[in-house]
Amino acid sequence: MRLNQVTLAAVDMAASRGFFESLGFQVIVDSAPRYMRLLAPDGHSTLSLHETSNPPSGDGPCIYFECDDLDARFADLTRAGVVFETPPEDQTWLWREAWLRDPTGNRVCLFHAGANRIDPPWRVSS
Repeated sequence: MRLNQVTLAAVDMAASRGFFESLGFQVIVDSAPRYMRLLAPDGHSTLSLHETSNPPSGDGPCIYFECDDLDARFADLTRAGVVFETPPEDQTWLWREAWLRDPTGNRVCLFHAGANRIDPPWRVSS
């Protein structure tokens, strides 16, 4: 089984498209104005946007994108004008994370975990 996609609400499709394109996503389906699917920079996963007039309340979902070059990616995106809530920070669960929000307010984490994503020291043995 493989995860096909995650769909996020988008209040302003043009702004959301621009935001995700600035992160390196490529639009592969554009059913304007209600739906859009984007291909992740690694070419193996997709993200969908669905237009809504009622954005999610509270923290809503958090979407994580792993970057092998997190610090360089953060620096490039910051220079390009992308605003982050936090810079890359080492976490106690052995991930390095930088947080931002898309134009609708969805929480987005760019992170690097390497082997600790699937195989942390505290992994449950089966």
